[in-house]
Amino acid sequence: MGIQATVKDVWQRFAGTTAASEIAATSEATGIAAGASERKTAMLPSILSPYNPLGRPGQSAMPKPTPANLRKLAETPVVRRAINLVKDRIASMDWQVRVRRGMDAATVHDATARMAALRHCLEEPNSADSFRVLWEQVLEDLLVGGFGAVEMEATGDAARPFQLWAVDGATIQIDGAWDGDAQKPRYAQATGRLGREGHVSLLDAELIYIRLNPRTHTAFGLGRLEVAFETVNQFLSASRYAGRLASNSVVQYALWLNEATPEQHDRLIRWWQDEIEGTGRVPILSCEQKPEVLRFAGGTDADLRLAWQEALIRMIANAFELPPMLLGLQHDVNRSTAGEMADEAFQSAVVPVAKLLAEHITRDLFAKKLGWREFEFCWNDLESRDEMQELKIQTELLQAGVLTVNEVRAARGLAPMAAAEVTQ
Repeated sequence: MGIQATVKDVWQRFAGTTAASEIAATSEATGIAAGASERKTAMLPSILSPYNPLGRPGQSAMPKPTPANLRKLAETPVVRRAINLVKDRIASMDWQVRVRRGMDAATVHDATARMAALRHCLEEPNSADSFRVLWEQVLEDLLVGGFGAVEMEATGDAARPFQLWAVDGATIQIDGAWDGDAQKPRYAQATGRLGREGHVSLLDAELIYIRLNPRTHTAFGLGRLEVAFETVNQFLSASRYAGRLASNSVVQYALWLNEATPEQHDRLIRWWQDEIEGTGRVPILSCEQKPEVLRFAGGTDADLRLAWQEALIRMIANAFELPPMLLGLQHDVNRSTAGEMADEAFQSAVVPVAKLLAEHITRDLFAKKLGWREFEFCWNDLESRDEMQELKIQTELLQAGVLTVNEVRAARGLAPMAAAEVTQ
């Protein structure tokens, strides 16, 4: 054990040194000042130690009880389709940073420059990731395990006030006795290292921790894949059985010879295995009594349990709040219902997660970390999926005098027009 611990420690130190040198070289190449902000959490701690329950940072710390094979189930076709429908839709939506509703943009000090800085940092959160790459990782963890974690570090640079890194939410532990003091750690990451380096303490203003389906009896959220965990297991078992049955690796019949001696029985087995099985030859039997074939199943597609697999797919779709149509079950869908189901999927599966993510960016990043409570993050195409429908609504509101041209432009993420241009 001593040699193993020594080798592990040397490997960890080598990995940390290599990563630090790569980050420093990247910072010089991109013009980011070295030491402006430093990441505390480990990038991929699960490589060395997936889930280490030892060395907790306090008696009140609680580890996330997520099954280790959740991530394996997330790589199966049906589940991956359900996750991508939500994750890719949110990550590819257009977004903007604007002055918070209820506040006058004219009274906010240096609003244009600060909004430009916030957008630049969100588009390039660190030296390696883009906006979509960073938040796709967070959305993946959010849908799989109900946890999404992002580390926030301030740089002190007005043009680039912060940097963000995605964190494996399964390694985050929550201090249940945290009393709201901003100077006391609320979270800790289990890095899998030994000694004091086994846990990294994080303040409330250093980590965005997003919970899906929050509840009062636990500090952790509930992921959509966690809800469908047993159903996915049953679906995989049924699918594997159907695959073996369809490939003829599961024999569903037997050959019965009446009044055969043990020697004749053994001779027939050897002859069948040596001369007939797998060759495609026509077996010819000559005996006093005709052999009888005993079937253990009907020999039809009903043996594949296709109806049961379809029912399981419907339950998986329900767990992800999606219509079964989007997971490949289209035999009961027509033209009149397909559009309604797609709109329902967007409102039930995409909109709540997108709004939850926007609220955390506004509250945790803009307000807590930077103290810039005058701004908010919002999605431009969240309320309407149909561009022509949205355009029609905005045109009618403009004609009725409910909205102004600049308000419509602000809703679409465009800069306001000058007064002379509006009147023309």
